[in-house]
Amino acid sequence: MNDESEGLPDDSGSEIRSARVGADQHAARLDRALAGLVPEFSRSYLQQLLSQGLVRLNGTLATKAATRVKAGDEVVLEMRPTLQSQAFRPEPMPIEVVHEDGHLLVVNKPAGLVVHPAPGNWSGTLLNGLLARDDKALTVPRAGIVHRLDKDTSGLMVVARDRATMDALVALIAERKVQRQYLAMAHGAWSGSQTRTVDAPIGRDPRNRLRMAVVDLALHAGKQARTDIRYLAGTDNGCWVQCTLHTGRTHQIRVHMASLKHPLVGDSLYGGAPIGAMQRQALHAYRLAFDHPVTGQAMEFHAPVPEDMRQALALWGLGYNAP
Repeated sequence: MNDESEGLPDDSGSEIRSARVGADQHAARLDRALAGLVPEFSRSYLQQLLSQGLVRLNGTLATKAATRVKAGDEVVLEMRPTLQSQAFRPEPMPIEVVHEDGHLLVVNKPAGLVVHPAPGNWSGTLLNGLLARDDKALTVPRAGIVHRLDKDTSGLMVVARDRATMDALVALIAERKVQRQYLAMAHGAWSGSQTRTVDAPIGRDPRNRLRMAVVDLALHAGKQARTDIRYLAGTDNGCWVQCTLHTGRTHQIRVHMASLKHPLVGDSLYGGAPIGAMQRQALHAYRLAFDHPVTGQAMEFHAPVPEDMRQALALWGLGYNAP
């Protein structure tokens, strides 16, 4: 494209872009030519505009990415905002802050809150809330989020407030110097040793791409994963356990517990069933400990067991105190 492009917003929030094809784009595919007009957008997004009938070539609707253009052709695009492009915006929401200083936050995430925008959840996430709460969040990638919890897992997360702290926290997690401990309710009476270590790689379940699974790395892609599990209490119906992460794989505790034939209560994806108020997976990140990346001070935080988990434990006749 040449430099004769111009942009004009309309009342719908869209922007009209027009330009003429330059000599350097003669005989190029239309989608490649569009990439020269709006290089800030991905080619896949531009192909979406084509498929949605938002591109005209010399005044005629153009829908095929492979159409060849000629020097001097006029291209007009209607640039409509996508859900993804609007995802990283501030949205005020209540956030329980356990600790705050000039460099980081520790928050207690409730069950049901998605951490980061993704397909199906482009708004209403913890990231959106952080952007609204703290101007500093606008200056760091992902609003300073350095690790995640599943939507239906509750508990503690650390969030950076500046780039140097974020890089330092990422390094601490990679070096396994951030202690993350969880409480979980699982089906099945516990037997054998009160402590177990599951050291088994996790990858995409080859039989169900929506799940993760313990995999054989000789046959399937995956990553090493290790979880220490300590039995705290139990009945014939199930067990109350503490889980310590040494790695941070997707659904790690859920997969490792299921591999022991102890799927988490409420975790239908991995074979669990709800109990009373516990309709989501019974997993709570109750303890977080690390050395402050700036001051070096030893930091340790605890989050109380949520009410739905307390009620479910009571149905089993168990207390809910953390170890």
